[in-house]
This record gives sequence, structure tokens and C-alpha cells, in this order.
Amino acid sequence: MSDRCGAPKHSALPDLGYCCARQHCRSAEQVNRLAAYNPMSTSPDSIVSPDLTTDGADPLKLTPAEVKDLLSRRDGPAWWRLSGHLLFLVVMGTLWLGHWYPLPGLEPLSWWLAGPALVLYGLGLATMFAAMHECVHRTAFKTNAFNDSVGWVAGLLSFYNSTFYRHYHGWHHRFTQIPGKDPELEDAKPTSVFSYLIEISGITWWIGKVRGHLTLAAGKITDRPYVPENARVEVVRSLRLQLLTYAVLIAVSAVFQSWWFVLGWVLPLAVGQPFLRVFTLSEHTGCPRDGDRYGNTRSTITIPLIQFLMWEMPYHTEHHRHPAAPFHALGRLHEKMRPHLRHLASDGYLGVQRGIIRRLGKDPA
Repeated sequence: MSDRCGAPKHSALPDLGYCCARQHCRSAEQVNRLAAYNPMSTSPDSIVSPDLTTDGADPLKLTPAEVKDLLSRRDGPAWWRLSGHLLFLVVMGTLWLGHWYPLPGLEPLSWWLAGPALVLYGLGLATMFAAMHECVHRTAFKTNAFNDSVGWVAGLLSFYNSTFYRHYHGWHHRFTQIPGKDPELEDAKPTSVFSYLIEISGITWWIGKVRGHLTLAAGKITDRPYVPENARVEVVRSLRLQLLTYAVLIAVSAVFQSWWFVLGWVLPLAVGQPFLRVFTLSEHTGCPRDGDRYGNTRSTITIPLIQFLMWEMPYHTEHHRHPAAPFHALGRLHEKMRPHLRHLASDGYLGVQRGIIRRLGKDPA
């Protein structure tokens, strides 16, 4: 159901939607509440309310003009970013597979070239998660049909399911770092060097993903309170289609007696997954388990390649404070929020991981 501006109508944040972005709303309170609103879906669980996730006064005040600029969605930036990401995959994938399947008349590429290409190709595959994440928020593109279709394919490439993730992630945003409510806290954080290495390796991720996909595809979804009843059929159907797609690709590979499914997807994704584990473990680990949006999330300064492939998600506190802001606005938002950030890792992801290792067994988060 929508109001006159086309925004989803919910009791949690009535009449906000896109009205403020279209300058129909004038009060400063509504403007700053809108900045925390995210139309991830038509479910009330997708609403991110400052009353639920921010303790105390918000130090950042935005004018109506700033909010309109911040929340402006456009198709162009997402198509450019997606094209660059896919081009990266094609180039690195070609260099990697050129060792196993050289072009006619050419010698197999050297391991000195194929090995680094495998690492970068795997990094590109794993970080397609970031493209899916942005599309799940429906902020990557202005056109929601593009968000949904691109998000599904990006999930296929990164072994996530965008249809399920939209509901799961909606609760994560609404109840960030709130024990018993944030579904991300259901996954145990490492408490020893051994469990840390297992987590970073991606082993627990692979086990969880295979088990979760098969469970959901079997229709066992009632124990996921963040998936509303009227969305369960869609989630199950989406998972079944995704698993069917993998099955078809495996069958084609088998018919041609080729290892290309393993060499072209499984192995590279396994190689790239540790990078994504580092990125995502850095977002909230070691931050307080409370509703303070400036304190329960960490932003990380990183190299341009990671910033690009992660679709600006290293600006993670900024994203959590304003989840309706598209990825291309997060850099501008960072400049405004930087003086107020409580967890800004200026020493990059390696610095964050060193801190996590030092605190193993001490921090509940």
C-alpha cells in the first residue's frame, strides 16, 4: 500500500517515504527521520527507525536539500559500477582459465600470471555480495526491476539468495547489535585463534550457506521470524530456482566432461571468500551491542580497489545511519559524518583484524 507519493505506508513511519525527497515534508524532525528510512521492501520489518536504533540525540543534522541529494537514486552510477565489476571478473577469469583452457594456438598461461588472477577473480566473485546487498536495499538503481533482477544474479554469483536476504537484512538494520533480535548475532563470533582462522577461511560460511539454502528450498522457513508469512512462498521459489540453476550448470559441465564449473566458480569463490569474511567481520565485531548507531558499527578506510568492489560498503556506519542512501552518496555522507564516527579504522582492514585477534575471548561482540 502506498501514499500519494508512492512510498510504502507503514505505521512505524507514516507518510515519510519519498515525500521529503520530493520536498513535500518541511519539518526538520521528519527530514532527519527520513534519512534513516529505507524502502527495502513493503514489509514493516524493513523500516529502520531512529527511535529503535539511536540512543540520544543525533549529532548530524541534514537540511531538506541535503536529504534530497543524499537519497537521490539514479540508474547510471549503478550500471557503471556493475559494468566495471563484471569487466574485472571477465579479465581476471580469462587470465585464470587461460591456464586450463588456452585459446586455440596459444600456450597455457603461466602460473605466475594465472595464480594472482585466481585470487583477484575470486575476490571479484565474493564481492558480488556487495552488489546484491545494494540491490536488496533497492538503492543501487532507481528502477526496482533492475534492483531485483541484478540483485538475484549477483546473489547467484556470490552464493547468496537476494530474496531471502532482503528480509534477513531488514531485521539486521532494524535491530543492529541488539541481542535476541539482530539475526547476524545468531552466528557465533570467534573466541580463539583457531576459531578465528576457521571463520576467516570461509568453512563455517560454506557449511551455513549449503545447509541454509537446502533447508529453505525444502520449505522449512517457519523458524525465520524475519520472513513474513506472505513472503515465504516467494523465498522458497527463489531458492529452488537458484539451486536448479547450479544443478543445470553442473550437469552441463558433466556432459562435456569438464571441470569448468569447479574451476570457474567453486574454487575461485572459495579463494575469494576469506577476503569477504575479513570485510564483513570488521563491520560490527568489537562494537557495543546496543542501539547506538554511531557506536555499534565500524567504518574502514581501505584501498580504492576494495572500495570499488565492495560498492562503498567500507563506509558502513554511514550506511547504517542512512540505509536509504545509495552507494554513490556514501562518500559525500562520510565527509559529513566523519567528525562524529566512534569507530573509524584509519589503519584499514588489517588493523581491524589485529584488534579483533587481540580481543579474542574478551568481547561479546
